[in-house]
Amino acid sequence: MNIKDTYIKFFEERGHKYIPSSGVIPENDPTSLFITAGMQPLVPYLLGEKHPEGKRLVDVQKCFRTNDLDEIGDTTHHTFFEMLGNWSLGDYFKKESITWSFELLTTKFNIPKEKLAVTVFEGEDNIPRDEESANIWKSLGISENKISYLGRDDNFWIAGSSGPCGTDTEIFYWASDEEVPEKHDPNDDRWVEIWNNVFMQYYMDENGSISELSQKNVDTGMGVERITAVLEGKNDNYETSIWKDIISKIEEITGKSYYDERYTKAMRITADHIRAIVMISGDDAGIKPSNTDQGYILRRLIRRLIRYAKMLDVDINSDFEQELALMIINQYAKYYNELERNKEVILKVLKDEKVKFNRTLEKGLREFEKIKNSLDGKTINKDLAFKLYDTYGFPIELTEELAMENGLLVDKNGFKEKFKEHQEKSRTASAGKFKGGLAGDGIMETKYHTATHLLNAALKKVVGNDVHQMGSNITAERMRFDFSCDHKLTDDEKKQTEDLVNKWINEGLEVTKQIMSKDEALKSGAECMFIEKYPDEVTVYSIGDISKELCGGPHVNNTKELGHFKIKKEESSSAGVRRIKAILE
Repeated sequence: MNIKDTYIKFFEERGHKYIPSSGVIPENDPTSLFITAGMQPLVPYLLGEKHPEGKRLVDVQKCFRTNDLDEIGDTTHHTFFEMLGNWSLGDYFKKESITWSFELLTTKFNIPKEKLAVTVFEGEDNIPRDEESANIWKSLGISENKISYLGRDDNFWIAGSSGPCGTDTEIFYWASDEEVPEKHDPNDDRWVEIWNNVFMQYYMDENGSISELSQKNVDTGMGVERITAVLEGKNDNYETSIWKDIISKIEEITGKSYYDERYTKAMRITADHIRAIVMISGDDAGIKPSNTDQGYILRRLIRRLIRYAKMLDVDINSDFEQELALMIINQYAKYYNELERNKEVILKVLKDEKVKFNRTLEKGLREFEKIKNSLDGKTINKDLAFKLYDTYGFPIELTEELAMENGLLVDKNGFKEKFKEHQEKSRTASAGKFKGGLAGDGIMETKYHTATHLLNAALKKVVGNDVHQMGSNITAERMRFDFSCDHKLTDDEKKQTEDLVNKWINEGLEVTKQIMSKDEALKSGAECMFIEKYPDEVTVYSIGDISKELCGGPHVNNTKELGHFKIKKEESSSAGVRRIKAILE
């Protein structure tokens, strides 16, 4: 059984339109470097904007979690994962959502209802106990003993500190060969969460006050990797059909067994990272390894891949990474056709970065020799161990291995403390990036959304028609705009661009919105970043007669609302891509 196909077909038969996955970077969303959840691309529609495909949607979304790469290597964590979702935008609510979830699990995935348990919201203050969901579950045959009432931390969902929110019901599966207990125990890890249905019916303001939303939405999420492991009866995700072929290929390349404990973790990391690398470098956003933002994550993943492949005694000068990448492309191209289209880019990115890191690795080994010869005692202290990690990409295990070969010790506990300090600093520094939320489109963000359209149009006039938007990132304080360009902008080009944007702002151009078919939009001259990801019916925003783009919004009504546009910086983003940082004063 193909889980993704079964899921999509089930909801299509119930009036849902299948929508393609969005790209890996949130469009005009300051909250994260990558899409981290299925709901992110649908933010404008959850807030009330009309979706071109209607009120019932189903999808499989590419998602990434890159905050805790050090957890990769266990049985369940993955850098890239796929999220199945079905959505109601002001249409059906709890009854249909719960009933369909139960029907899919028991009749299509053939899970015995006795192996299912659920949690619902226990209620607090002005949000009532969710007896409605509980009663629906009971009517479907879930016994009262298998329904747990839990509080806000478990069964209430909000992204960020304010915005649309609501109670949810989570579905659990008994993932053990032991007899299913009569009663659900939320603290028993053998009950594995497989699906979460969020009922977005409230709005929470900054003060924590709750009010009813005019549009009630259903937002569900089911992880492909987790449900596959459940249905195939595996406690280790890497033993499932998703990973079986890639793990076998790694065993073939290395001549080692996945079940040899010395190599299991390194094989998991190698498999996980090659998949994430292919998904990021194969995206139409054109992400290349760099020292900032998405490019930094891509570089870090490739370097970790090389390090762990080295631990498996892989010949780094071979084409092992090309073989693995091609397997991933073939496995996923059916759902994400950009992988086939960008195949050569993926392979080149991998090879080029591998060659670069190999040189860094050699420098690191020379640095280790210097450290070894300069030691007073027999211990490599925490600062030196961390320098090898941070500057030369040496994992502590590699430093320990080298130390042992040379009769030395490593202050591993000191390194861990130093590493923890580094993590805390990184988290603090990126808090703005990851705070997240549906509440992200305030007045300033809305202005900046519109300003990106004006900047795009101005660059086409000043630099040339072959300029295209490659990405953007917006906060309430500034906008960042990436565009295709083969040269650093001159001072004159920057001034002309800035002046043109301000001219259009001062002209008070009207911003209008139209819904039309994708073909009509393209014929009308509308531009968009990645046409493949858009549905058949699209939203087109026009600014006077100077800009026409496919976009999810939101936007101001008139350019006079924007204020004064000022370019603060113009720099390289990656090969063939420039970046402008600008503000509205």
